Amino acid sequence: MHPLFVPLAIVYVLLCIGLIVIILMQKKRQARFGAGLTGMSSSGGGSFLDKNKANTKEGQLEKYTKIGGALFFALSIVLGLLA
Repeated sequence: MHPLFVPLAIVYVLLCIGLIVIILMQKKRQARFGAGLTGMSSSGGGSFLDKNKANTKEGQLEKYTKIGGALFFALSIVLGLLA
């Protein structure tokens, strides 16, 4: 076993716990999916909230989820190679 395996495994577990918390903090998106079925569309400019979503709490949680998912994927491969 490689000497970096244990520290990386600890980081991996903390990352998993962090991802679970971030995902559970996000709002459900069922209302968005229903909008496509009723003919509502966000094309054509969108609202102020749609344009500035990255500045909202929900936008930041989405960004952190994407970053955490990428780190989770990369760390999974590294731990698999070190094992």
